[in-house]
Amino acid sequence: MRYYTAGESHGQELTAIVEGVPAGLRVSEEQINADLARRQAGYGRGGRQKIERDQVRVTAGIRFGRTIGSPVALTVRNRDWANWEARMAPFGEAPSDLVREVTPRPGHADLVGALKTDTDDCRNILERASARETAARVAASGIPREFLAELGVEVLSYVVSIGDAALEEDDPLTAAAQCKPLDIELSEVRCPDAQATEAMKRAIDAAKENRDTLGGTFRVVVRGLVPGVGGYALGRDRLTSQLGAAILSVPAIKGVEFGLGFQAARRPGSQVHDAIQLDPKRGFTRGGNNAGGLEGGMTTGMPLIITAAMKPIATLMQPLETVNLDTLEPDAASKERSDVCAVPAAAVVAEAEVAFVLADAYLRKFGCDNMTDIKAALRAYRQRLRTASR
Repeated sequence: MRYYTAGESHGQELTAIVEGVPAGLRVSEEQINADLARRQAGYGRGGRQKIERDQVRVTAGIRFGRTIGSPVALTVRNRDWANWEARMAPFGEAPSDLVREVTPRPGHADLVGALKTDTDDCRNILERASARETAARVAASGIPREFLAELGVEVLSYVVSIGDAALEEDDPLTAAAQCKPLDIELSEVRCPDAQATEAMKRAIDAAKENRDTLGGTFRVVVRGLVPGVGGYALGRDRLTSQLGAAILSVPAIKGVEFGLGFQAARRPGSQVHDAIQLDPKRGFTRGGNNAGGLEGGMTTGMPLIITAAMKPIATLMQPLETVNLDTLEPDAASKERSDVCAVPAAAVVAEAEVAFVLADAYLRKFGCDNMTDIKAALRAYRQRLRTASR
């Protein structure tokens, strides 16, 4: 299962096509729209979120609420298109008063993209490099999320830090496995702790006052996975490589950790690896989850725990120095309507990416034609694991 997206930040709409979808999967339009709303929410979001009210429109692949085995096509309309129609028209002549974007922003794709594509207007780059594109990803992820949920797998995320304001956790890996979705979604920054939430909001307020931006860290947690999903024989089969690539594809993500992550490099092996145990009822299990739910590129059956770091947004209200592409002289970088902080939203997008990787891995292991056969294969696999551990 994989997706493709098309569309620009201020174009008419964003489009996503999901292929490799089994037949018979129940899909909820309301759930997709709820995830789109979560992506738009969060303390520190900018003016664009006051314009857009993202709603999905399914145009192919679903009939009477269930997938039919063909690619699923979805669109999300850009309401801001009404203000950009003349500047973003697909055909016709450019308006005589069109203002080109010639002052690329440091930290953004503007300059390198312009050099790559031989254009003197960064608008051609920034429209697609914009994080607005992730609305299509989140809409598309409604398919793998529903698929995983039907197989007993839950994907969620929460914010750990924004700037220097952080959630205090005595045992982060245990806390991550036990976090409650309601506590997360009731927080304006999607952090399950009220005290940390207020500290993060104060940090965002201070950055806004200084006309600056903030990044942070978040965790994606997946519960209900069976062991042995993924692969070890080839590098591309390993879920570690697939999940790392997927999360790093989210704009502004600069680092990914699994389980202990970089802490594992500072500890001896006896304090890193998780002892293997045999439980009479659960079968093979682990004495801990320092690995974060992955060993050798495969799921262990423990919760999957991934931590990611997001840099501050590159659009600044007091711009950094850049070079004007017309004059080749120093200039101030351009300003786009932007957020002060989008870490809570980035976590939702990362959920979408993780869902796609895991759904594809499940399909590869348990079949891909229809939900009846997939569920039967999963039941048989679970039974074999129970038998093998006796």
